[in-house]
Amino acid sequence: MAAHELRTPVQRILGLSEVLLSKEGNIEQYHEVITATTRNAKRLQRLTEDILDVTRIESRTLKLHKEKVDVSEKISNAINEIKNQISSTDKLRMVFAEPIQSLYVKEDKTRPYEILANLLSNAIKFTKKGTISISTDVNDNNYVIIAVKDTGEGINSEIAPRLFTKFTTTSDVGTGLGLYLSKSIVEAHGGIMWAENNPDGKGATFSFIIPKGS
Repeated sequence: MAAHELRTPVQRILGLSEVLLSKEGNIEQYHEVITATTRNAKRLQRLTEDILDVTRIESRTLKLHKEKVDVSEKISNAINEIKNQISSTDKLRMVFAEPIQSLYVKEDKTRPYEILANLLSNAIKFTKKGTISISTDVNDNNYVIIAVKDTGEGINSEIAPRLFTKFTTTSDVGTGLGLYLSKSIVEAHGGIMWAENNPDGKGATFSFIIPKGS
């Protein structure tokens, strides 16, 4: 599966690059081709990094450079980056209820974005209409709780028991590494990740907790 996913963007990048090399004149007229090339290059980069992270996690060599991170800032950044994946903003919207007081956690500065981006992308992928809500809270043990709730298809009962294992997906796109990596990274920070279908039968909620930063 990983080899197949790697092959697709590589072929597209090579093909589009050859098209660019064969053209003459003002490069601006090939903006669409350049955009597609960049998109596929980023897809390849993301997949490569995911596979490397799997290797680091399983060999116990994943290194975290923890620092004080503003939770709201990371959530807002992830929303701004991911929201362009929504094909129809009239049917689907993202809502973030920012906390009154700033919340901080001690995390590797790049990892919170990766986790949130994965959860938001999944929510968009499986939610045709309604709302994707992101919320934060602090529990009695001084852990920050972050939850992504959607009104989509919910968790398929067939894959629920192995939801956070490698290569588990019901989508035709991707390798099914995202949730495995997200859960592993959360646990590496001393946290927990879980998921459940919503009580009203509409969609699911993915949640994780991370120790609160001082």
